[in-house]
Amino acid sequence: MQLDSLQAQHQFHVRQRIRMMVNQYEVRAVAADGTEGELLAFAQQKRLAFKEQVTIYSDDSKQHPLLGFKARQRLDLGATYDVTDHAGTPIGLFRKDFAQSLLRSTWHVEQAGLPPMTGQERSMPVALLRRFVDSLSWLPYHFDFTAGGQPVFSVIKKWGLRDRYVVEVPHPQIDRRLVIAMAIGLDALQGR
Repeated sequence: MQLDSLQAQHQFHVRQRIRMMVNQYEVRAVAADGTEGELLAFAQQKRLAFKEQVTIYSDDSKQHPLLGFKARQRLDLGATYDVTDHAGTPIGLFRKDFAQSLLRSTWHVEQAGLPPMTGQERSMPVALLRRFVDSLSWLPYHFDFTAGGQPVFSVIKKWGLRDRYVVEVPHPQIDRRLVIAMAIGLDALQGR
């Protein structure tokens, strides 16, 4: 998919594939009937890596990288992840706010030319239940990312055996590649 076509997307689906040694994710457009449409991107992350790195490809053949994100440091509780395109050119970054995330997960996203964005779990009760009742850690969570009080994008986890998300992007200028990286990062990094 061309970058301008990707940038025109206002909603897409992210679904985790179940695999033994790696986390894999499909990012799909939304079809006219609201179901999953064409494949926009495919991501793979090695489990138990000391320094997190995820490469996102144009499809599951993994022949053409689109972008990726990588932690700046190893085993950092408030790690910053740089998001770059296929050539290594910076797109933006995201980082977890460790202190605020003790009760309610909070992430910060930055893209040149836009004000800083903050994303937080929508529901404080769900956030607390997920943290303090181990048997309820499977509860779906929803993140709303805003800048200056205005919505930028949301990541909504759906009920089900597999991790599935609907990502809504009302902001026209946020780079959809950065949004895809953050949406995958929420699933891949949230439990760490």
